[in-house]
Amino acid sequence: MDYIVVGLGNPGKRYAYTRHNVGWIALDYITDKLGVKTNKLKFKSLCGEATVNEKKVLFLKPQTFMNLSGEAVFAASSFYKIPPERILVICDDIALPSNKIRIRRHGSDGGHRGLRSIIMLLGSDSFPRIKIGVSDRSNPDMDLKDWVTGEMTDDELNCLDKKLPDMLKATEAFISDNLEKAMAEFN
Repeated sequence: MDYIVVGLGNPGKRYAYTRHNVGWIALDYITDKLGVKTNKLKFKSLCGEATVNEKKVLFLKPQTFMNLSGEAVFAASSFYKIPPERILVICDDIALPSNKIRIRRHGSDGGHRGLRSIIMLLGSDSFPRIKIGVSDRSNPDMDLKDWVTGEMTDDELNCLDKKLPDMLKATEAFISDNLEKAMAEFN
């Protein structure tokens, strides 16, 4: 295995179309377009394997809750001996405007507990990430947890659908060792 691509989310129907699950939604789109089925249960995740641009890639949807995402990522990366630099994490970001994409080569958790879990268990923040904005809160007094675990509106889902092809292109650029190009194009 050469790379791991992880979409963060929470398991269960209740969370399917919540803001916290945009990583899963993006990963589902990416794997669908690449013809990959993420239906094998391994590494506390639903996963699938594919060859993309002549590289072997493991696609992961951790089945732990968000705050324990690191358990799945650590298990897969340890098994395949994949360094953090070859692990791409796709997740939501409350600090970005809704449906804006930001690609980073590394960085802090920014208060995101899924990223925090991954950083703690990998012992590194040097993994690339595609962050999808979910911040346009209509009620700023609403509890942050309630906001991110709240269901997206039809408008939010429609806007997200328009950004999914960009996330596919950015993922393919990452797998082709061209993350800088994706950052220049989509940030």
